[in-house]
Amino acid sequence: MTFLRLYFRQFGRALANVIDVLDPDVVVLGGGVSNFRALYTEGVAETARAIFSDSFETPIVKNKLGDSAGVIGAALAGAEGNR
Repeated sequence: MTFLRLYFRQFGRALANVIDVLDPDVVVLGGGVSNFRALYTEGVAETARAIFSDSFETPIVKNKLGDSAGVIGAALAGAEGNR
């Protein structure tokens, strides 16, 4: 088994566990890993295989703020604390 095949399989299992337990409306991938386009095809396919349900409807999407989301959130949290 290649590294990427194993990576996608483990990604799918991990995300399927989170979805099975929490039942979120959407999953947003963030940070540098969200730039890996194959997660939205092969990663989602592996998640669908591992999900504990007859149907898989939870969207898995890329964040809109890019790699700067953490910095923006910290700045907003700091600004809130100064009020």
